[in-house]
Amino acid sequence: MDVSEVMDLLRSAVGVAIKLGGPLLILSMLVGVAVAVFQAVTQIHEQTIGFVLKVLVVMTVLLVGGGWMLDTLLDYTREIFSLIAS
Repeated sequence: MDVSEVMDLLRSAVGVAIKLGGPLLILSMLVGVAVAVFQAVTQIHEQTIGFVLKVLVVMTVLLVGGGWMLDTLLDYTREIFSLIAS
């Protein structure tokens, strides 16, 4: 393996990590902002509200998109194993 192949492998690893983690992080951030605005408007400063809502959103995303995430990770793993074998 030369440097360009390693760079391509690392680039695809970063792409897979962004594809898998991006939806979870973006949705939990949006929920956090919405809860912060709600708490600022109503002056309710309870930290568990934001935490519970974020956990529910992350669990929902994992239930809905978990199969796609697993398929993406399996495809990347198969690609790496095929590179190792060759």
